[in-house]
Amino acid sequence: MDRSVRHRGIAMGALVFALLGCSNESASPTPRPEPPASPVAGRVEWIVAPDSGDVAQAVGQELARAKGDGRDLLVYVGATWCEPCQRFHQAVDKGELNGIFPRLRVLEFDLDRDRDRLAAAGYASQMIPLFVAPNDDGTASERRIEGSVKGEAAVMNIAGRLRRILSRPPESARP
Repeated sequence: MDRSVRHRGIAMGALVFALLGCSNESASPTPRPEPPASPVAGRVEWIVAPDSGDVAQAVGQELARAKGDGRDLLVYVGATWCEPCQRFHQAVDKGELNGIFPRLRVLEFDLDRDRDRLAAAGYASQMIPLFVAPNDDGTASERRIEGSVKGEAAVMNIAGRLRRILSRPPESARP
């Protein structure tokens, strides 16, 4: 085989891998600092979901609370080993997304811990991170994104797609 053809094949394979985001293969987890205890107006608010119980019920309760607080709620499914997930967390922790999403509340679930109970409420996906705008009953809607590019472009890749989810009305509000 011609050496240049083989090198192009390897380069294309690496590009595809980089663009697909995270699979659900485990690697060593990277701990993440806990978010601030109290929400601050004009900031992305990150809430860790309970580690047991019915997902739809927990999401429904958080959705009602978010609406009462004038916030948008997205359900997030990630994992400590997911590189785009780590980058998005860091951007939120540093306040880099506050200007883009000043009313956003994110309810975080961990894929490795919560996989089965998430699937029961419709929050299953092929890739992570997964972000879903929930239905009023706490189940997953079709307004979702999953996966991201890896590297420094991950945060803006996710943010641009999240804007589209948040600007689209739920099925129940469409004519």
